[in-house]
Amino acid sequence: MGQAEWAHDLAKGLLETTLPRRWAHTQGVAARARSLAPILGDEADTLTAAAYLHDIGYAPGLVDTGFHPLDGARYLRDVHQADDTLCRLVAHHSCAVNEARERSLFEALTAEFDEERPELVEALTYCDMTTGPDGTHLDVTERLAEIHSRYGPDHLVSRSIATSTPCILAAVKAVESALATITRPVP
Repeated sequence: MGQAEWAHDLAKGLLETTLPRRWAHTQGVAARARSLAPILGDEADTLTAAAYLHDIGYAPGLVDTGFHPLDGARYLRDVHQADDTLCRLVAHHSCAVNEARERSLFEALTAEFDEERPELVEALTYCDMTTGPDGTHLDVTERLAEIHSRYGPDHLVSRSIATSTPCILAAVKAVESALATITRPVP
């Protein structure tokens, strides 16, 4: 069984019944990850696995700090001895360091989980930030607006997303540029 299949089964078990909307989002993020295979090559399976696992920290049985990237990454590391790359991607997805600062968890996040290679982090951010809560594809600006409307302007998630917006937009642009180079005919 490959990483993506294992991750699918794990995430489904944690999210499908207790958080069906989160599970729908997760499936959409994983579909976006699979679509990046032409630019990721051998790393597509790892990215797809990370896409399935990126929000498992929301699962009721896993919530510890209330910060889903850290809770999910700790669970993967401590319970499943998951691959370090997967743990780092889950811990740092979608510019998580900014929310970690808002929650006073920056030191814990960065001490426990090093950053992953920018290309993979950008790819996971792209997948997450172009997928709506119901799993449908959204433009990144629509996704950012959806997050702000769901949490309201004063919520720490909205504040961290506002801080993260340049990082998120840069990640989406980098992935879209990479995709464009493979779809353009060579002169």
